[in-house]
Amino acid sequence: MADFKEIWKHRIAGALNALLAEADSTERIDTASVSAEYPPRPEQGDLGFPMFAFAKKLKKSPQLIAAGIAARFAAASDATGQGGEEVFALGPYVNVRLNRGESAAALLSELLDRSKPAGRPETLVGSRIMVEFSSPNTNKPLHLGHLRNDVLGESVSRILKAAGAELRKVCIFNDRGIHICKSMLAYKEQGAGKTPESEGIKSDHFVGDFYVAFHRMAAGDTAVEERARELLRKWEAGDEETTALWRTMNQWAVDGMKATYARTGVSFDQYYFESQTYLLGKEEVLKGLEAGIFYRAGDGSVWVDLSAENLDKKVLLRKDGTSIYITQDIGTAIYRHEDWAFDRLVYVVGSEQQYHFQVLFTILKKLRFPWAKDLYHLSYGMVNLPDGKMKSREGTVVDADDLIDSLKEMALAEIRKKEREEEVGDPLAVAEKIALGALHYYLLSVSPAKDMLFNPQESLSFNGNTGPYLQYMGARISSMLQKAGAQGLAADGPFNAALLSGDAEWELVKILGNYRAAVAQAAETLDSSVLATYLYELSKAFSRFYHDCPILNAPSAELGAARLALSRAVLRVLRDAFELVCIPFLETM
Repeated sequence: MADFKEIWKHRIAGALNALLAEADSTERIDTASVSAEYPPRPEQGDLGFPMFAFAKKLKKSPQLIAAGIAARFAAASDATGQGGEEVFALGPYVNVRLNRGESAAALLSELLDRSKPAGRPETLVGSRIMVEFSSPNTNKPLHLGHLRNDVLGESVSRILKAAGAELRKVCIFNDRGIHICKSMLAYKEQGAGKTPESEGIKSDHFVGDFYVAFHRMAAGDTAVEERARELLRKWEAGDEETTALWRTMNQWAVDGMKATYARTGVSFDQYYFESQTYLLGKEEVLKGLEAGIFYRAGDGSVWVDLSAENLDKKVLLRKDGTSIYITQDIGTAIYRHEDWAFDRLVYVVGSEQQYHFQVLFTILKKLRFPWAKDLYHLSYGMVNLPDGKMKSREGTVVDADDLIDSLKEMALAEIRKKEREEEVGDPLAVAEKIALGALHYYLLSVSPAKDMLFNPQESLSFNGNTGPYLQYMGARISSMLQKAGAQGLAADGPFNAALLSGDAEWELVKILGNYRAAVAQAAETLDSSVLATYLYELSKAFSRFYHDCPILNAPSAELGAARLALSRAVLRVLRDAFELVCIPFLETM
C-alpha cells in the first residue's frame, strides 16, 4: 500500500545521507531515525520532517539542514523535468506537499487489487508468536472481565498475523484446585442428579450456579470449607467417584465456554488444562536447586532469592514438596516452547498479575532458557459497569452471555423502533452482530493498560465513537454501491484518480494511506485501540466526503466513477480492519 509517510521518510533519509557524503562523513542515517509529522495547517503541506535529530551528525543547524534538503529536491526535480510534489523548508522542518492525483492513483491501484490483502506491513514475517489469553476457571461462566481479555487476545492475535507473524493462540483452563471443588461439593450435596439438559440451562451457567450455592452454604455452615478441602484431597489422591464428578462438571463448564467463544468469534489453536500441567514445573525447580539457582529453607521448602533483581524472595515448593501456582507456570512455559518453538510468548492477563509475571520471567531467565527474554505480559486494566464492580461469589457477576443477550435485545428494539425489520432481512442475526460490534469496539477503544467503565447504552449508540456507528458506515457504502449498480454505473469500472483533488477527497486518501502504518503500530505496541482510533477517523473522513462530494449525482460521470472507486477502497479497508478488531461487518442496517 502506498504509505506516504514511509515513502518520504526513505527519501528524506537518502537526502540526509547525500549531505553527509558531501561533507566526507562516513556516518549514515537510517529511515527509522527519520520522524514524520502532519503539519498543523494545510498551507504548510501534507508532511513535515523535523531536522533537530541530525544537527550533531551534519554539524549544522536544523534550519540549514532543512534548506539544504529542500534545495536538493528542487534541483533534482528541475534536472529530471518531473514535478507535482513540492519540497520546501519551513524553519527547522522539511515539508512536503504531495501531488494529490498521483498519490490517489498509486494508493487506489493497490487497495483495489484483490490479488493481495490490504494494509499488510510484513514487519513480523518469519516470526513465531504464541498468545495465551482467556484462561478461565471451570467453576463459573465467562464474565465481562473475560470478554475484555478474550477480545483483546483475539484482536491482537489477528493483528500480529496481519503483520506477517506465524501465530498460535492458546488457552489454559484452570480446572483444578479448591475453587473447583467448591462447585463440586455444592452439586454433590444439592444437585440431586440434575443436569444442564434436565434444567434447560447453558452448561457453564449450570456449574456457576453451584459455585454461588456453595457460598450460600458456607454462610450458614462453618464446616463447608473443610468438606471442600476434603474433596480436594480425594481428587489429588485419585478417588474414582470424586474424579468422575470432576470430569463431568469440568466438561459442562468447558462446553459452555466454548459455545461463548464461538458466539464471540474467539478461537484457539490449542487448549491446555491445569490438571495436566500443574506438576510440570517441579522437576525444573529441583534442577535449579541442584544447580544452586534456588535454595532450601530450614523447613524443607524451596525458594528463590530475587532481591538482586529488586524483587522479593519467592517460595517455589512447599515444605511437603508440593507445587504452587508459579511452579506450574514455569513448567507450562517450558512445555509450550518444546511443543511449539515460539520466538515470543505473549500472556494476556489482568494488571493485578504484573508482579507474578515479573517473577516468572526472571526465574526462567535464571534457569538459562534463551527464549525467556522474549516473554511478555500484555497487562490490561479492570472493566466495570456504571453501577460498580462485579462480584462472582454473591452471584451478581455480569455473565458474558447475559450481557450479550441484553445488548442484542437493545439493538433489536432499536431496529424495531426504526421499522427496519424487513430492510435488514434477519433482525435477530443483525441485532446479534450489532451487539458484538458495540461490545468489542467499546472494549478495544481504550488502551489495554487503562481501567475502563463499560456503559451498555453508550456502546450501542449509532452516533459518535461506537461500533454501531462504524458498522453503519460500512452498510451505507455497501448500499450506495448497490444503488450504483442498479443505476447502471460500473462501481468497479475504470476511473481517473487525478480528479480526486478536493479537500474532502484528499483527506480521505491520506487517511487510507495510513492504514498499513496503523496495523504496524498496533502490532508493535500490542494495542488494538490504535486500529479502533484509525477506524473512527476513517469513518468520520468518509462521512465528510459523502456530505461534501456527490457520488451518484456527481457533476460528471468521470468524477462519479473516481469517487465510487474511492468509496470502494474505503469499504475494503473497513472490512479488513473490522476483522482485525472483531467487529462483524453488516451490508444492511
